[in-house]
This record gives sequence, C-alpha cells and structure tokens, in this order.
Amino acid sequence: QLQLVESGGGLVQPGGSLRLSCTAPGFTLEYYAIGWIRQAPGKEREGVACITPSGGTTNYADSVKGRFTISRDNAKNTVFLEMNGLNAEDTGVYYCAAPQLALCSRFPDNLDAWGQGTLVTVSS
Repeated sequence: QLQLVESGGGLVQPGGSLRLSCTAPGFTLEYYAIGWIRQAPGKEREGVACITPSGGTTNYADSVKGRFTISRDNAKNTVFLEMNGLNAEDTGVYYCAAPQLALCSRFPDNLDAWGQGTLVTVSS
C-alpha cells in the first residue's frame, strides 16, 4: 500500500511563502497522480491542487489559483506545493494524496492513499 509523507509546514506571517513536499519512501511516485488536500478548523476538506503522473497537467481550486503551484520532480520522487501570498484562510493541515486510477478527475473524493499531514499556520 502506497504510503505518503508530507513535510514543510510551519508558522508563516500573512503574505509569506512556504513550500510543502510529498514523498513516498519505498514507492515510485511517478506512476501516481498526486494532489494536496487541506483541512481547516471548522471547515470542510478542500482539494487544493492536483498534478498528473507526468506533470503535464495541473489543476487548482479557485481559492488558490495564482498563489499556489503544484509541481513534481520524479527523479527525486517528490511532489511540491509552493504557496505564496498566504493568508489566514490558508491555515490548516495539508495532506498529499493519490487519487484512484492516477486520475486528477478522481481527486479529492476518491483516493487510494494519503499521508499524515503537515500543519500550516498563517498568523502574525
């Protein structure tokens, strides 16, 4: 079973930036589409971004378009989420996840695997 590990969360001031990473020790991520989901306190889970196995196609939630960038380096077996212009609404636990059948169209409701999450706190 695919196991995903997130890192890179932390405390950042409004307007700041963070880069999250998602790896899969012992597995080859290039076979999987990977997305990022966030869970904010008191809010529903939100699919933030997804990237296809080749990296050729990405899609984003409207709430993060123009501020977040999802990318991958298959040689390093890592998927990234670059987050810029952060605000308090971006606070939450961020999970990377693999949608079923390696399709971003299955994201975020139909998942094969997800990680333990990394906390992002945007506060002054």
